[in-house]
Amino acid sequence: MAIKTILVSQPKPEGEKSPYYDLAEKYKLKIDFRPFIKVEGVDPKEFRAQRVNLAEHTAIILTSKVAVDHFFRIAEATRFDVPDTTKYFCITEAVALYLQKYVTYRKRKIFFGKQTIDELAEMMKKHKNEKYLLPCTDILRDNIPLTLEQYNIPFTKVILYRTVASDLSDLEDVYYDMLVFFSPGGIESLFKNFPDFKQNDTTIAAFGPTTANAVIKNNLRLDIHAPHPKAPSMVGAIELFIKDQLKKK
Repeated sequence: MAIKTILVSQPKPEGEKSPYYDLAEKYKLKIDFRPFIKVEGVDPKEFRAQRVNLAEHTAIILTSKVAVDHFFRIAEATRFDVPDTTKYFCITEAVALYLQKYVTYRKRKIFFGKQTIDELAEMMKKHKNEKYLLPCTDILRDNIPLTLEQYNIPFTKVILYRTVASDLSDLEDVYYDMLVFFSPGGIESLFKNFPDFKQNDTTIAAFGPTTANAVIKNNLRLDIHAPHPKAPSMVGAIELFIKDQLKKK
């Protein structure tokens, strides 16, 4: 079946340039964007119930921009003045640069990896005497704490935000040829909003192994899986699928 309409379970790209727009133009597609999940911060009461003392920690592990926002949000809400001596270990340079929203970048001790928690853990090993805090979501991926434990890095996990399903009720009577997912939470949201969802001819695309596993665990057919050697990006994987479909015509 020819793909004509695609729903991407993420926010619409900022700006006028996006590989999704190029793909839509090239193959005459209608691509819509809609976040299936949203992030909600825990309130100070829930934070305090975890009995984590921010003042006891000398370094913060930041795995996303969302983690940055919620660490400083809870610090402000609890009137904790983050010391200038605090060290920040960020998963990527983009996350490190995002810290400029809250601190004077050049005056802080900020470290960052290229993409993985392993790279960051290697760096953290050189700072053995720090007391690390890991601000995270309620559905933190296991590989992050497990990797830190493998490297014998002592850390305290604190849940500062949670991922919840978005209200998608307005999509109840809307049909798309393809649904694109980027997290297990997106799959959960699909079934929370539409418990009787049947895939039928709908093509399902998933990015990353945990998302792919969530598709399969929910007895859905996984049609497109990225990244893979021929398509490191989701857009690339979708294009390969569409090309293959056109060949079969």
